Amino acid sequence: MGDTIRRMRIPVDLKHASRLLNHGPTVLVASGDGAGRRDVMAAAWNMPLDFLPPKVAVVIDKATFTRELIAASGSFVLSVPNAAQLDMVVAVGNTSGRERDKFATYGIATTPASQVPAPLVEGCLAWLECKVYPEPHNEATYDLFLAEVVAAWAEDFAFKDGHWQNLPEPQRALHHLGGGNFFTSGGLLKGTATG
Repeated sequence: MGDTIRRMRIPVDLKHASRLLNHGPTVLVASGDGAGRRDVMAAAWNMPLDFLPPKVAVVIDKATFTRELIAASGSFVLSVPNAAQLDMVVAVGNTSGRERDKFATYGIATTPASQVPAPLVEGCLAWLECKVYPEPHNEATYDLFLAEVVAAWAEDFAFKDGHWQNLPEPQRALHHLGGGNFFTSGGLLKGTATG
């Protein structure tokens, strides 16, 4: 079904940007310095922090090339990959951008972001363009980056009217369990308010 889905990236209202990460997906952190250098890595430790303006937190190890580029640009993109992209997620999470161009090596297509120099990774479900809040102590001590989401996007089949849709297995987001193991969520359940 993955090849038959019509894809169309749509803007997500910033008041709903936190919902793109609420379910705890593994993300791809793309970075670029505006001078042609760019990188991408996988990150399981990320989360939304606030609604308006929307904020996110992500852990980025100090040894990564991605972090060097984020320090240079003050920005990054979080892309939410799907289960069909599992091999690519594992590959970019286990290689260094200092040693090779991961985009060329793994055939990763990109689109320019609207407000930051980092690219959007094609084929993903959603994207958050982020500008870093400089927090030198948190970054140095905990590898923790806080950022404001300045633009958000999603595939129209995946996220409509501020809500994730019930997606087929290959299109569901990935959740990292450690040791190279992942799972996807089972499907959409809707609760009802009581009281």
